[in-house]
Amino acid sequence: MLTGGYGILGRNIAHYLVEQGAKVVVLGRDESRGKELEAELCKKGEALFLVSDVLKKELLEQNRDDIVTRFGTIDVLLNAAGGNMPGATIPPDKTFLDLDLGDFRKVVELNLFGTVLPTQVFVPVMARSGKGAIVNFCSESALRPLTRVVGYGAAKAAITNYTKYMATELASKFSPNLRVNAIVPGFLLTNQNRSLLTNEDGTLTDRAKAIIAHTPAGRFAEPEELFGTIHYLISDASSFVTGALSVVDGGFDAFSI
Repeated sequence: MLTGGYGILGRNIAHYLVEQGAKVVVLGRDESRGKELEAELCKKGEALFLVSDVLKKELLEQNRDDIVTRFGTIDVLLNAAGGNMPGATIPPDKTFLDLDLGDFRKVVELNLFGTVLPTQVFVPVMARSGKGAIVNFCSESALRPLTRVVGYGAAKAAITNYTKYMATELASKFSPNLRVNAIVPGFLLTNQNRSLLTNEDGTLTDRAKAIIAHTPAGRFAEPEELFGTIHYLISDASSFVTGALSVVDGGFDAFSI
């Protein structure tokens, strides 16, 4: 099951998983986009889209019941929903004093609470079968503070701590075979960050050039370069891995001058 599944990254992950034989459920707020993705996925295998909101517990609970009715259980939860807002960023011509606390709060709610609530709702189903895999989606901004994205960075940093906390919580109180890890993608071109990283003519912005200059691989990541790590984290190949951050960033976090 995948939250936030019809963006560039989520859509590609959903296609990969259904191609591997997984029964894929995508949750999202936009029914038209979701149903379009469902139709694409069903050409390759079994898939379902459900209208949802990762900040509305009652709706998530209805999603849970619908999934169990259709598939019987839930084996995997990919918490990919997230995003940023202009007011929670600090551009070069402004300072922290200009931060919009309302937008900051919304960004933290979406990224952090939008990971906590689905976990709280879907864990009981996993616990009944005694096993399951949860993968939270983190960010480079959780490993080191990046300029501008103060709200997003704070929320993703909280997810790293939450992931490690939940590894112990789930193993000690539910089942040692119920695991939670996080993937830390490097920089990709997505709909959310395209305006920050590319100019109108398609050339790279100064920020994008700085990112690539600090990435030993010398380029942005492609969505398919995350597939292997996700596959590993949700499969029995990683049965002894929990509370871990799996970094897939072309060396960005390792770079130092």
